[in-house]
Amino acid sequence: MKEFKDLVLLVLRYKRGIIIGLASLLFVDTAQLIIPLIVRGVINSLSLGVATGPLLRRYALYILGLVLLVAVFRYLWRYHIMGSSRKVEEYLRNKFLFHIHTLSPSFFDRTKTGDLMARSINDINAIRIATGRGTLASFDALFYFVFSLSFMLHISPILTLYTFLPLSSIAVIVLVFGRYIHDRFERVQEGFSTITEIVRESLSGIREIRAFVQEEGKVKEFTKVNQEYVKRNMSLAKIRGIFFPLIMLIGGLGTALVVLFAGSKVILQEVSLGDLVAFITYLGMLTWPLMAIGWIINITQRGMASMARINRVLSVSPEIKDEKGALELDIRGKIECRHLSFGYSGRKDLALNDVNLLLDPGAKVGIVGKVGSGKSTLIQLLTRVYDPPPGHLLIDGVDIRKILLSSLREAIGVVPQESVLFSTSLRENIAFANPEAEEEEILEAAKVAKIYEEITQFPEGFDTPVGERGITLSGGQKQRVALARALVKRPKILILDDAFSSVDVETEEVILANLKGVMQGRTLLIISQRISAVKDLDFTIVLDEGRVVEKGTHAELVDLGGIYASLFERQTIAREELEYLEGIS
Repeated sequence: MKEFKDLVLLVLRYKRGIIIGLASLLFVDTAQLIIPLIVRGVINSLSLGVATGPLLRRYALYILGLVLLVAVFRYLWRYHIMGSSRKVEEYLRNKFLFHIHTLSPSFFDRTKTGDLMARSINDINAIRIATGRGTLASFDALFYFVFSLSFMLHISPILTLYTFLPLSSIAVIVLVFGRYIHDRFERVQEGFSTITEIVRESLSGIREIRAFVQEEGKVKEFTKVNQEYVKRNMSLAKIRGIFFPLIMLIGGLGTALVVLFAGSKVILQEVSLGDLVAFITYLGMLTWPLMAIGWIINITQRGMASMARINRVLSVSPEIKDEKGALELDIRGKIECRHLSFGYSGRKDLALNDVNLLLDPGAKVGIVGKVGSGKSTLIQLLTRVYDPPPGHLLIDGVDIRKILLSSLREAIGVVPQESVLFSTSLRENIAFANPEAEEEEILEAAKVAKIYEEITQFPEGFDTPVGERGITLSGGQKQRVALARALVKRPKILILDDAFSSVDVETEEVILANLKGVMQGRTLLIISQRISAVKDLDFTIVLDEGRVVEKGTHAELVDLGGIYASLFERQTIAREELEYLEGIS
């Protein structure tokens, strides 16, 4: 099976540590197999009356020396084998997360965050156990089985044959139960993914849940899913509950047969007492491989089930990737749309329809339009969140699909309406896009974004932690921190996607004035519902149902009397009414 091969390849990736660990384990197992032979010698000497003090002391020293060596080498195999499995875990988790970062938005549209979290934690943990303990138990069981059986055959072939009469059924049991364990464990992991997603949603939406008094409803939803998860675990537990005792029962039958037949042979003096003790000791050692078969099958099937779940994500190819021969471009900021049309998969209407646009490097341009007019779609194409049709969107005269993604995205800074901040300090959030930024650059970006004064009023200043997703900041503060973060990057093209929606008009005007200075010679695109944000730019385009329906300066668009003029009129009246109400209050 492919999943089993993948597990083997992961083990071989760290074969040096595995080989050292298995060599240490080999020494430990060999020493433990020798100890019963020493005990046999002691018992035979005592039963024959030939034991002496020096002889017993020598045997005791042999056993003590072996036990000490076992302790040392047991540490070595634990360190190297378990350490290698931790390296497998690290490698696979890094690979998984890196791959997720390359995937397209459509993947996240159909995949729940909780499911990805469960795979990156629970499934990779199951793979670690399979590659660590699974490798250890497989080698250990095989070694014990072969050599215990060899010693048993050496002592008495007939007794060994009696012992193995009931053991032939183990292979059938393993085949039957292995498939059940695999299928039921995969269902358990899927249930864990669902639980993880519900917990994530509840924590991230805790304010909304409380605001709408839906605590009881969410608890009921979680209880239902949790009960299903327990049900699936109990289904797996039933199989394991039958499987392991069944294996042990078969091993116990073998021991019972030895006592029955070997006891009579000792009475008849066909087998010495020392041989019987050694034989039973080796049979006890042989019981471990028989029990281990069930355990190995269990953790290997779990590992394979989890490997299949990880592979399903790793097999997803990113839709947005560098084309062959893509160029590393030093972008200046020229943007050109040539009859650009684009539609989302599964939707009939085009999000953009025959858009023509030319922005020279350093241009300051506004984009206005009602919700669903195509504003954000244009930005997503510019940053290649989605791929535009070939030859219809160009940067500096080069088809955007022929530019390396790294070059493109390093040259573009985007501030979305819903800005995501990370659970770290304000300083680290601002420097996120440029970790090497000097303190002076961070402070200057904060000043341009009109957030500097507010940050300095916090008790810890720029070292203030913002909490998960910036929960300790207001909406306007988050937007301005996100703007500072984009400015520290010093992008050749800066895109503000309704980035002032939570900022008051007066603050917005100050920020826009600051941006004119720092964005000299660099391209600025401002998407906004507020005419105040775009009225002083070089020109503005108006999108409606994916088409450019108006284009011009503020004065030209007002004179045109279209959508832009209507928006401007409504916003002007609303602002005057607000000023009047504030004046009489």
